[in-house]
Amino acid sequence: MSDVPPDQGFDGYAADYDAALQQGLAVSGEDKGFFARGRIAWLARCLKRIGFAPRTALDFGCGTGTSVPLLLELLKVDHVVGVDVSRESLAVARRLHGKLPARFVALADYVPDGSIDLAFCNGVFHHIPLDRRDAAVRFVSAALRPGGLFALWENNPLNPGTRYVMSKIPFDRDAVTLTGGAARRLVRGGGFEALRTDYLFIFPALLKMFRFVEKYVTRLPLGAQYQVLGRKAA
Repeated sequence: MSDVPPDQGFDGYAADYDAALQQGLAVSGEDKGFFARGRIAWLARCLKRIGFAPRTALDFGCGTGTSVPLLLELLKVDHVVGVDVSRESLAVARRLHGKLPARFVALADYVPDGSIDLAFCNGVFHHIPLDRRDAAVRFVSAALRPGGLFALWENNPLNPGTRYVMSKIPFDRDAVTLTGGAARRLVRGGGFEALRTDYLFIFPALLKMFRFVEKYVTRLPLGAQYQVLGRKAA
């Protein structure tokens, strides 16, 4: 991907990524597994609603591969390709998930061929420089088949808890966040139809008895994260 610059900043966090992430997530009373499963379970729900059953998935910015087992389990895909700029993170992903039907490829070495059914991306775009975000969306589009879907997950800067959590995570402190509206414009600018935007994760563990209401208010910008689901033109 020649027009999206390599960024090895995450190489230094590959070995202790989980510990660094948990510094911020601790305030929520949950760990990364709770949020990872919640994201992909919601995506599975969205796909079921529109009758879309992907067989292949691209995890764009896969890091150490946390989402890969869940994409296989919850979406029932046959194969996942994880790409990332951090070769150290990819090495960890291969060590942890090397026996799964997945492969992990450095972003610079991956050549999109328009064959992937679904692209998944979590918390990546706030680390991409503003002037390179359009190129990143074009890269994802080039990897997808016509009619393929792009599930873009990002941190919601309108949520005070999100901003606080990010301030406690070393690699998120200086990130430039984007609102749900900005993410929709970004996706549309890359040639996708924005099908829906959903906000999740309103209540911390201390208030989990209220989480049953979250599925009814996903259109309101209250949650700590949001998903923009886009469809590539057929």
